[in-house]
Amino acid sequence: MSTPRKRPAPRRRPRRPLPSQSKPGRGRDGLQIVPLGGVGEIGKNATLIQSGSDALLVDAGLRFPEEELLGIDLVIPDFSLIAQRQVKLAGVVLTHGHEDHIGALSFLLDREHPTVVGSPLTVAMAKERAAERGKEARWHPTAYREEVGLGPFQVELVRVSHSIPGAAAVVVRAGGAAIVVSGDFKFDQTPVDGQPTDVARLAEVGEAGVTALLLDSTNSERPGYTPSERVVGEALARRVDGVRGRIIVTTFASNVHRLQQVIDLAAAIGRRVGVIGRSMEQSVRIAQATGHLTAPPGVLATVEEVRQLPDHRVIVLITGSQGEPLSGLSRVAAGTHRAFTLKRGDTVIFSASAIPGNEAVVARTIDNLFRRGAEVVYGRESGVHVSGHGAAEELKLMTNLLRPQVFIPVHGEYRMLVQNSRLAAQTGIPPSRILLGENGTIFDVGAHPRISGRLQAGNVLVDGLGVGDVGAVVLRDRQHLARDGMVVVLLGLDQASGEIVSGPDVVSRGFVYMREAEPLLAEVRGRVSETIKGLQKTHGTDWAEVKRAIRDDLSKFLYDRTRRQPMILPMVVEV
Repeated sequence: MSTPRKRPAPRRRPRRPLPSQSKPGRGRDGLQIVPLGGVGEIGKNATLIQSGSDALLVDAGLRFPEEELLGIDLVIPDFSLIAQRQVKLAGVVLTHGHEDHIGALSFLLDREHPTVVGSPLTVAMAKERAAERGKEARWHPTAYREEVGLGPFQVELVRVSHSIPGAAAVVVRAGGAAIVVSGDFKFDQTPVDGQPTDVARLAEVGEAGVTALLLDSTNSERPGYTPSERVVGEALARRVDGVRGRIIVTTFASNVHRLQQVIDLAAAIGRRVGVIGRSMEQSVRIAQATGHLTAPPGVLATVEEVRQLPDHRVIVLITGSQGEPLSGLSRVAAGTHRAFTLKRGDTVIFSASAIPGNEAVVARTIDNLFRRGAEVVYGRESGVHVSGHGAAEELKLMTNLLRPQVFIPVHGEYRMLVQNSRLAAQTGIPPSRILLGENGTIFDVGAHPRISGRLQAGNVLVDGLGVGDVGAVVLRDRQHLARDGMVVVLLGLDQASGEIVSGPDVVSRGFVYMREAEPLLAEVRGRVSETIKGLQKTHGTDWAEVKRAIRDDLSKFLYDRTRRQPMILPMVVEV
């Protein structure tokens, strides 16, 4: 039991006593938190909360690959760690419907069949994503402030403002402890949907006692407060004032508040809205079905209807704000979209900021749009995007409302975690109660909070239908091929004597243009013939040795001649 606390002075509440100042609650020992993703990186959010032999997963997100992950479609958490922990997964709780929080759920469902809890919109979006891979779960849409039992855990969703409706902070109670996962949030006082962060309930949760707070760190480096989402609508209205051509707006498909503001703007200025891109169409459909997005009759139009309208009557919502190669906007910018063609006089508005790592591809898309004669509105100074994450003062406010005994910064690159830790210290949390870790860190938040170990929480790479079958060796080969190309040597050798009976033929891809490099390739053929003759005297028909020798000799020869190191693939046929 906690020691009695004095009645707080008016207008000021003291911080709740820490466990070292009071007796530990029953059942607190053995409570652990293990982030499987989202700590030390942006995206791939997934946090395992373990009580004894039972566990709860908060979020199951994905991350989009960096350019060096050639051919990789998605990066997801290593869910095999749940089995390695030898725990029973009681359920999954989703904070909101963004891909970096729900996008990997269908891959988890390959292994587990849990109950999935979230707000109605979040569950609807997660269910749709899972259905695309033919996966099913026990779906449990939940109202705010409603407690749901999942094994030994009691779970409550508390409403927070974000760039998508249905966002929540998650309160997990187990064994006398209360853990709060903030999710993505900000304190927007004028939200588009009129549903601000539930400050009153957060204060009640803090007053009852919070054992550990896992706090979003995304904007910890930004001072002050994040502007309201409503200012984006005002900025968009200013930007389109007087524009006579078509208006094309790209944003995150799941940013339902932004979609609503574009639809409202179109209705106000007499334009119709076409939606391009599968994920954008999906978000609009689901948000309308759940009542989170409304459009006046006749405002939404098909792409075919948009093509028939005069330019001054058109606004297009399109995917591709992150420069994804196959997205609608990237194909429009490249002139390869089947249904929509850019033309001079169009205005393209980037109502999103580039995710770290995507800056180069976004800039390339903007360049291509300018080349096609479009006017492009982009960048922070344009005012057409605000973050959905709270800045430094909002992070301190959340920390003060909840007054946790243990503070764990999450959801951000490592420098962001460090800065969030410093903000927590400014609110009065002792440094010994601030635990800084990375993916796989085991946080014990019982009577004596500490970091007790580390798991190898690596990445699982998704390539087409393959999940986890592309590893470091395959990636290294892809990078090698992309950098220096390949040379294939084809030859037939006599099975008995080892003499050349056909070839050698040389095929090059991504190394040199064969017509122009014929003298070099002729030297390569001669070099291979010399290598085979030398091997006849020493190794006979040891085909493995033959291939190794060809690779070694040609690697040195080609590097000396070109300063390049192509991948060399000898293909020997026994005759």
